[in-house]
Amino acid sequence: MEIRIDKQFIGDCFRDFVNVPSPVSYYDEILPLIEEYAAKFGQTVTYDRKNTAYITLDGEDNSKTVMIGAHMDTLGLIVRKIEKDGTLRVRQLGGVSFQSIEGETVTVHARNGKKYTGLFVCQSHSTHVFDDARTLERDENTMMISLDEKVESREDVLALGIRHGDVVSFEPHCNILDNGYVKSRFIDDKMAVAAVFAALKFMTENGFKPKYRTLLSFPFYEEINHGGAYIPSEVEEFVAIDIGLIGPDYDGNEHAVSICVKDNFSPYDRNLTGKIIAEAEANGINHAIDIFYRYGTDANAAVRAGNNVRAAAFGMACYCSHGMERTHLDGVVETAKLAVAYMMELK
Repeated sequence: MEIRIDKQFIGDCFRDFVNVPSPVSYYDEILPLIEEYAAKFGQTVTYDRKNTAYITLDGEDNSKTVMIGAHMDTLGLIVRKIEKDGTLRVRQLGGVSFQSIEGETVTVHARNGKKYTGLFVCQSHSTHVFDDARTLERDENTMMISLDEKVESREDVLALGIRHGDVVSFEPHCNILDNGYVKSRFIDDKMAVAAVFAALKFMTENGFKPKYRTLLSFPFYEEINHGGAYIPSEVEEFVAIDIGLIGPDYDGNEHAVSICVKDNFSPYDRNLTGKIIAEAEANGINHAIDIFYRYGTDANAAVRAGNNVRAAAFGMACYCSHGMERTHLDGVVETAKLAVAYMMELK
């Protein structure tokens, strides 16, 4: 069977999702968009107590339940201190590269519902002023937010409604080129979300059901390693769709789907991973097989948390992960094809 994935839909879907902020733990704005996209394909959304969103697909055989997950959370920051001069100090949410976001526009999401933009800068912010502007290490102790507001004191900031613990997002700068390359922050993992919805679109429009009852899940805590710590008890297989890596040890590239055999914690289930590799080979899906360092997914988080589940992972390869990232729509198409092949057990 030829799996025809709508490449234009992938780009449009990614743009929609990546432009709605959802840093770790901040799900307020993105949940309605998940529901909107589910409704496009006649589906409804349910939630667990961690606000993981689920779309449940009836299978040809409902005696077994499997799950595909694409995490919805992105890297972010959280306010830890309001300085006397009105600048904000932060902690990171996930593996933020401070060098990558220096000079970035950020948004503080206050609990009173208001949003305030600011500039994320080093305390030695100008070579014209500071001798160590080029050499000072960029970390949580040297980086700060200068609000785009007339604030001169801690009291001025408090009057805006900003408090310790407010979540901070930063701009994605999504750019989809005519030749298919995509440059944006948060390809990890909003592009996987687009791949999942593209697979759902293909199956819905062609009247296909998955082989088994299938949950499509969208967790919010992957970047801090516990997105998959809870999964519904009936799930027997959990396949995380997450970015692949590009580097000197890897075969992955931006035009293929990367199948992860092992991450920094553990090998993935041998039989399930073998089945996914066989699906890629049988269906002519451009793929690479790799093991990854400094990397983990919600699927192995589920295993680490003690869930009785078989785990596997695959996804489009991503250049410059956790920075200004790049991939190609070709690799996302291959990822969506593999998701369809896995769900339908075409081999």
